[in-house]
Amino acid sequence: MSVPDFVYLASQSPRRAQLLEQLGVAHRPLLPDAGEDSEALEAVRPGEAPRAYVQRVTAAKLDAAVARLARRGLPPGPVLCADTTVARGRAIYGKPADARDAQRMLAELAGGTHRVLTAVAVQHGRRRLAALSVSAVTFAPMTAAQIRAYVATGEPLGKAGAYAVQGRAAAYIPRMSGSYSGIMGLPMHETAQLLRAFGFPL
Repeated sequence: MSVPDFVYLASQSPRRAQLLEQLGVAHRPLLPDAGEDSEALEAVRPGEAPRAYVQRVTAAKLDAAVARLARRGLPPGPVLCADTTVARGRAIYGKPADARDAQRMLAELAGGTHRVLTAVAVQHGRRRLAALSVSAVTFAPMTAAQIRAYVATGEPLGKAGAYAVQGRAAAYIPRMSGSYSGIMGLPMHETAQLLRAFGFPL
């Protein structure tokens, strides 16, 4: 198989696109069709542990993306998928349903340390490789008024755990360990390792 010169990014996240650009990787979007229920893939199964959850969801997203590539008759190429979740113990914090749900999540995360797990997977032809990044983020205590003001910015909506580490939430994060890019949504070290394995000269 020849060395690929681009990757299909099966993600609607502008942050993941920016991080791939930072790596110098050319990419093309491979977004869901109108009839695809991509949100349904993110439903948590009863008793599912955060690590198993994020890896399963990423694999399911990649399955859907590979099928999408074939269905559309696009030129062959590596397909990259990722999923990020926030966890405190075995509790999984996905994307908030609405502003009230975002306030609940932030109230529970404030004043403590939680984990951010990002799974990434790449498939080219029949070959598939995957990796997992686990980081820790400590939130300072937040008052109810501070939480309401942050949620009112709209930033928490659509974000796992109801916050964006690269946004205004940084004002409440005194400490983190692990992969900053992984917390954003695409761990660059692990992603680069996967892409190198498929021949990208990174």
